[in-house]
Amino acid sequence: MSTAIKDFESAIAELEQLVKQLEDGDLPLDKSLQLFERGVELSRYCHEQLGAAQKRIEVLTERGELKDGAALLSTDDSTRS
Repeated sequence: MSTAIKDFESAIAELEQLVKQLEDGDLPLDKSLQLFERGVELSRYCHEQLGAAQKRIEVLTERGELKDGAALLSTDDSTRS
């Protein structure tokens, strides 16, 4: 059973620890597979978090200038006729 992921920073820290354990070797195959599976789970979580942060940044900035995110996401009522 996998442990819940708290946040990005803790996921990165755990992933680094798992990589170190796997690189050190001397683990039974079953334990190595468990660590690898957890690593994949953590990696996917981190990738999703980074993607969400990138989207937020793209909404907030365009060519280095702050933009109104609400205006970018709302639809114009005059085009609904």
